[in-house]
Amino acid sequence: MTFSAQDTTLLLVGHGSRNRDGNKEILHFAAQWRERHPGWRIEVCFIEHAEVLLDEGLNRAAGNAKKVVVIPFILNAAGHVKMELPHAVEEARARHPGVDFQVVRHLGMGREIFEVLQGQLDRLMKQLDMPDPCTTGVILLGRGSSDAGANGELAKMARWIFEDNDHELVDIAFTGVTWPRLETAVQRQVKLGMTQVAIVPVYLFTGVLMERIKAQAERLQRQYPQVAFALGTHFGFDKGIFDLLDAKVGGDELPEGSLLECDGCKYRLAAEDEHLHDHSHTATHEHGHEHGHAHGGCGHQHGGKHDHDHGHGHCHGHNHSHDHHSHG
Repeated sequence: MTFSAQDTTLLLVGHGSRNRDGNKEILHFAAQWRERHPGWRIEVCFIEHAEVLLDEGLNRAAGNAKKVVVIPFILNAAGHVKMELPHAVEEARARHPGVDFQVVRHLGMGREIFEVLQGQLDRLMKQLDMPDPCTTGVILLGRGSSDAGANGELAKMARWIFEDNDHELVDIAFTGVTWPRLETAVQRQVKLGMTQVAIVPVYLFTGVLMERIKAQAERLQRQYPQVAFALGTHFGFDKGIFDLLDAKVGGDELPEGSLLECDGCKYRLAAEDEHLHDHSHTATHEHGHEHGHAHGGCGHQHGGKHDHDHGHGHCHGHNHSHDHHSHG
């Protein structure tokens, strides 16, 4: 897609954090993105815990614009993305009838994010002096949601990491809302013989939860002095994130595929009445009666030529080729 930079505003919608540093990082990210594209009009707002919230952000973006491209700057589509954002956009359309509001899908958990997570894991393994992956457990640590589909996306990333590496254990844990928590995952891995544990936070920017994760890791190190821990960090400034956003607004996602999962969806409207919206459906809205939908982004071919110290065939017997690996 090509868009006219003169009459289009790109609106990054962050989750918002009680930790002001987290919101500042998103503003800093937007500044760096503007540097990559000096001619683009890029604005920022937040869903909560910030000065500029959705309504004001949409109003600002609509000023002197014919089109507003709303970008949920969020990894997983849970209630905020599926419910609050489409509702706010509908109201903005009513307030600004002359402006075309289009919403791209959230960042999601696809090939691009997988590559970022793999890079994080590679760095943690070097930090641990490249130990045997058979005795090095991996834990992907997400925010946690009451939305089963959002939690399932993290499980998908864990499976891809498992299949592309030689780690015997790749687990998921969450910082809140759902289970297991980090302590439980670490306890399991230690019981199963792991002597190193690489913790990969699946977070874009810092915030209250990132600070909590650091404190948890320090406590776990004291609790298990015989285990070497390596803790990753948030990755919002990774080049892969900028590239992913470039693809969203400059690729094929607009205009045909521009609807957010629940923007204009009759199931969302019904769910608002019943406070039920636990389905995780595809962007194509192929709704069935059970709403057991799988997210898009499957079936990608990634040439994962990572700098791993692989000895394929040991541990869980992976016989994969990084040049022809396909995740379904």
